[in-house]
Amino acid sequence: MKEIVSQKIRQARVLNAMSLQELADLIGVSKQMISKYENGSSMPSSKTFIQLAKSLKVKLDYFFTPSYVELGDVNFRKRSSFSVKKINALKEEIKNQLSHYLEIENILQINNSFDNPLNKRKVSSLEDIENVVKELRNEWEIGFNPIHNIVQLLEDKEIKVIEIDEPQNNFDGLASIVSEKYPVIVVNKNFNVERKRFTLLHELGHLLLDLPQCDVKFEEQICNRFASEFLLPKSMVLKEFGEGRESISLKELIEVQRKYGISIRAIIYRLKDCKILSGNRVVEFYKKLNYDPRLKHEVDAQRFQTPEISNRYEQLVYRAFSQELISSSKAASLLNININEVLENSTM
Repeated sequence: MKEIVSQKIRQARVLNAMSLQELADLIGVSKQMISKYENGSSMPSSKTFIQLAKSLKVKLDYFFTPSYVELGDVNFRKRSSFSVKKINALKEEIKNQLSHYLEIENILQINNSFDNPLNKRKVSSLEDIENVVKELRNEWEIGFNPIHNIVQLLEDKEIKVIEIDEPQNNFDGLASIVSEKYPVIVVNKNFNVERKRFTLLHELGHLLLDLPQCDVKFEEQICNRFASEFLLPKSMVLKEFGEGRESISLKELIEVQRKYGISIRAIIYRLKDCKILSGNRVVEFYKKLNYDPRLKHEVDAQRFQTPEISNRYEQLVYRAFSQELISSSKAASLLNININEVLENSTM
C-alpha cells in the first residue's frame, strides 16, 4: 500500500504541475517531507491526506487506488511554448485518463484493440494525400459526404480522444501510441468547433501515416493537407465550387463551412490546392482580410453546429453502473464527481 500511495502522490503533484516546494507550502510541511511521501519512506497522517487531496484536486481514495494499467512513456512532438513541468503534467493527465478509460472498457468487456487501416502508409509528397484519404474513407466505409462528428468517428475506430483544458491556447493537439498499443489523440477543449475538427484530423495524420524524413514545417504541411482533404475531399471541392474561378463569394464559403465543418481560411487553401483559385488570389484575400476588420470577423466566425465533445468515457461509466458492474462510489471516482451527481444522472 505504501508503494501505491507514494506513486499516486507523485502522479497527482506532476499532474498539477507543482514542484515539491509548491506542494509543501500548500499543506504546511517541508519539501523534504513531500519527498519522503513520494519515495515511500514516510506515510502522511489522516489530516495530511485530506490536505493533499484538496491541494491536488483529487478524491481521497485516489491515493489508495492502484493504476489499472501501467503505461509506458507518452511521446509527442514538443511544443516550444510548453515548459518541461507543463509537458510532464500533460503526459500524466493522458496516462491518468487513459488508464481509467481502459479500466472501464475491461469491466464492460469491450475490445480495445486497434489496427492502423493505413498500416503506416509511406507519404513522400503532398500529392500523395488525396489517394491516402480516399483509401482511408473507403476502409472506414464513410464515403465522401460531410462528417458530422469527428470525435465519434475516431472513438468508434478505437482511437481514444482526450480533451485538455489549456485556456492560454499554448497547446493545439498531439497524437501518440501509448505503450505501443493504445492510440490516443489529445486536443485543446477550448478551441472553436472548426479548429478542433481540423486539429483532430491533423493529429490523425501523425498517428496513421509514415511521414518522410524532413523538417518539421513540411511534416506539418503534410498533416494539414491530410486534415483538409479528409474534411473537404477534392471531389467535393470541385462539386461545390466548380473549376477555374476568378473570385469566390463569402456566401459560398459560409455555406460550405456550415456543411463540412471546416473553417473559411482552410477552405481558401483547399481552393488553392485544387487549383480553383491561383496563389495570387489567395494572397490578395489575406491582404484584404488584414485591412478589413468586418470581413475578418465574418471569416473567423464559428458556424458548424456539432459540438465535437468527447463523452464516450462518461457514457461507458454510467453503462457499467446501470448494469451494476461498478458501485456508485466507483463511478463517482472514475468521473471525479460526487455520488449524488452519479445517482441523479442515473435516475430513470
